[in-house]
Amino acid sequence: MKLKEQLALLTQGCEQVIQQEQLATKLASGKKLVVKAGFDPTAPDLHLGHTVMLNKMRQFQQLGHEVVFLIGDFTAMIGDPSGRNVTRKPLTEQEILANATTYSEQVFTILDRDKTRVERNSTWLGKLSSADMIRLAAQYNVARMLERE
Repeated sequence: MKLKEQLALLTQGCEQVIQQEQLATKLASGKKLVVKAGFDPTAPDLHLGHTVMLNKMRQFQQLGHEVVFLIGDFTAMIGDPSGRNVTRKPLTEQEILANATTYSEQVFTILDRDKTRVERNSTWLGKLSSADMIRLAAQYNVARMLERE
């Protein structure tokens, strides 16, 4: 598929594409991209909103790129306000494991199982000490966080 067709496919249905020129450059290089998206297992089922991102990931797969479905099991244990007016309640490890298991089953109704790498963020975040977490958080200021909404 030509570059112009690839860009049309990948930007179809998008309200805004940040750094489209960089995407075009990377696609033109012919190198396989690694596309990652994280999903916190805060409920037993993926919802309709998740399908928007999953369908976009499938398009990258169809173009031969690698897709990583990242389960935010570590972040789900902590809870996250995510712009809401109430903090999401932390889940137990058992609840997270159950939800992550159903996510892993459901995601393959959209993504190609053989072309999807499933990872959990606890693999690396679980190894961080309190000091490591504080150092990581210190790299971002409030202005930067607000910029990212």
